Amino acid sequence: MCRFGCRRCQRVMATVNHLLLVWSLVPLVLSYPFYPPTCYTKVLSMARELTQWAADLKRDRETSYCMSQMPDLYLDVHNSCVMFKMRTYISLVEGLRQRRCAYTREVRKLGVTLRQLFIIMGQKCHGDLVFTVHDCAALER
Repeated sequence: MCRFGCRRCQRVMATVNHLLLVWSLVPLVLSYPFYPPTCYTKVLSMARELTQWAADLKRDRETSYCMSQMPDLYLDVHNSCVMFKMRTYISLVEGLRQRRCAYTREVRKLGVTLRQLFIIMGQKCHGDLVFTVHDCAALER
C-alpha cells in the first residue's frame, strides 16, 4: 500500500495515464494534414500526376516510339473541355492495343488511372467542381 492512502494513489495514477495518452496522441495529431482531403484536391493532384506521367511515357525509351504519336496530355480541371479531352485520350490509349507499347504495364496503368479520374470527375465530384474556363485550345498546349 502507498503511504498516502488508496484514493490519492488512484487519482495520481489516473492523471499519469491521461498524460501518457495525451503525449502519445500529440505526435499523431501534429503529423496529420491540417485540411481534410476533398474531392477537388484529389482531382487536382491526380490531374497533375497524369499530365506528368504521360509526358514521362513519351520520353521513356521503351514507350517513346508509339507514345510519340499520341497528343500531349495536359489536364486543367478548371477547363470545361477537360472531360472531352480525357475521353478522347482514353480512346487513343485503348486504340494502342495493336502496337507493342500498349502491353506495357505503365501505358495500361495510365489508361486505367485516366479512366478513374474521368469517373471521379463525372460522377463522384460532379457538384464539387467548378469550371472557370471554356477554352479547348488551351488543353492542346
